[in-house]
Amino acid sequence: MPKPKAGDHFESLFEYAPISLWEQDYSGIKKFFDKLRASGVTDLDQYLHEHPEEIDKTLGLIKVMHVNRETLNLFGATSEEELLANLNKIFRDEMRAHWRTELRALWNGEMNWSGDGINYRLDGEALHIRLHWRILPECESNWECVLVAIENITALKKTQERFHNLFEHAPISLWEEDYSAIKREFDALRSQGVTDLRAHLASHPEAVRRFMGMIRVLNVNRKTLSLFEAVDRETLLAHLGKVFRDEMGEHFKNELVDMWDGKTYYEREGINYSLTGEPVNVHLHWTLMPGHEKDFDWVLVALQDVTARKKAEEYLRYLGTHDVMTGLYNRAFFEETLQSLEASRKDPISFIIIDLNGLKDTNDSMGHHAGDKLIRRTAEVLKASIEDGMIAARIGGDEFILIMPDASEQSAKEMVERVESLVAMNNKYYREPELSISTGASTSALGLSLLKYISFADDEMYKSKGAFHRRRRDDH
Repeated sequence: MPKPKAGDHFESLFEYAPISLWEQDYSGIKKFFDKLRASGVTDLDQYLHEHPEEIDKTLGLIKVMHVNRETLNLFGATSEEELLANLNKIFRDEMRAHWRTELRALWNGEMNWSGDGINYRLDGEALHIRLHWRILPECESNWECVLVAIENITALKKTQERFHNLFEHAPISLWEEDYSAIKREFDALRSQGVTDLRAHLASHPEAVRRFMGMIRVLNVNRKTLSLFEAVDRETLLAHLGKVFRDEMGEHFKNELVDMWDGKTYYEREGINYSLTGEPVNVHLHWTLMPGHEKDFDWVLVALQDVTARKKAEEYLRYLGTHDVMTGLYNRAFFEETLQSLEASRKDPISFIIIDLNGLKDTNDSMGHHAGDKLIRRTAEVLKASIEDGMIAARIGGDEFILIMPDASEQSAKEMVERVESLVAMNNKYYREPELSISTGASTSALGLSLLKYISFADDEMYKSKGAFHRRRRDDH
C-alpha cells in the first residue's frame, strides 16, 4: 500500500477533524483597513460608531475558501456549495457584536483571536459558538489564508443559563462576592506576626469596618432586590452602606474570625437593613466556593429572611414574660428576676407591694369589666411611676410589685408617695370606679434573703389595707 503524500495527509486531517474548520480569506478586509488608514482614520471604534453600516460591509468581505465535513454537519448543510450559498443565513444578527470585536483585533495587528458568539444553522436554529481564528504565518502580510475553528458550546450555554436562572430566581437572597482583598489583608497581618485575629480586632475595633469595606459584591439575584427594597442592582450596590451597618459589625467580626481560622462554610444570624431603613433579620450562610481557598475571590452568601420568625419569637417571649391584661411583667418574670438579683446580690434593693382595695366589691356591684378596668388603671399608674432600671410586675389577681435595684429606704418612700399621687390624678381623670390601693415597702440589707424582704413589704401592705378597711367602717 503506497504511503500517502504529505499534502493528502494534512488535507485528510482538515477534512475529518472532529471540530468545524474553515479556510478563509481576509484580504478584502486588509485592503479595506488600508484604505481607511490612507484616508486618515486612526480610531476604528469611532469610525464604526459613526458608520455602523460598515460592519455588515466587512462581513461581506470574508471569503470562505473551504470548510470541512464537521462544518456541514454543524450548520445543517448537505454540501459545501449549499453552505457557501447561504452564508448570509449563518453570519447575521448577534454575530455583529463579536465581529466588531474581531475587527478591532485585526485593526490592532493581532494575528489570532478567540471569543464566544452566535451563528445560525441553515434551518434558523441559533448556535452558541466559541470561535478561534489564526492568520497563518505565510499570509500575515496580506491575510489571504486564515484558519477558523468553531466549537459548538450551545449545550454549555444552556447549562450556564439554567444555573443562572436557578441563581436569579432562587426564593432566597443570593450574593456572589469577592473577598480577595480580605485574604490579602489576612496574609499581611500574619506576616506582621498576628496570630489571634479576635484579640487584634479587640485592640483595633476600627478594623472591622475597614474589612467590611473590602468586600466586593459581584452579583445579586432578584430576591435580594425585593428583600432590601432596591429598584435595581445598581441602586443596591451604590447604597451598601445603608444595608451593612450598626449591629452587623458584631456578627461580621465573628465571621472574620471564622475565615481566619480556615472555615470555608458557616451559618450565623444577624441584622441588615433595607434601603428604606427597615431592619431585616437574616440567617446567613457563607460559603467559600471550592477551588478558591487560596485567594477568596469567589464567595456565595445566602440570606434567608427570618424577620417574621424573629417577631414571632419576640411575641412568644413577650407572652411568656408579660401579663396580657396590663402589659406589665408577669409572675414568672418576677421570680426569674428575683433569682438573678439574689445570685448577684447588691444591696440595697427596695420592694414595694401594691394591692387593689375593694376589687371584689367592684366586680360584684359593677361587673368584672369594671374590675378589669381598675387593674389596667393600676398598671398605667405603675408604668408612669417607674424609672429606667426598675421593674413593675403583676404577681397576682390584684397584687403588684415594684423592684427598685440600688434604691434606699428613702427612695422607696418617695416612690410610694409618687404612686399615691398618680392614683389621685388617675381618679380625677376616670372618676369611677374609684381606684384605691394599699402599699407596703421594704429595703434589703445583708443577712436575709430577698424573699424575706418581700414578705416584710407584704406585711406592711396588709397593715395599710387593714387601715383602709377600718376607715371604711368608720365612714359608715
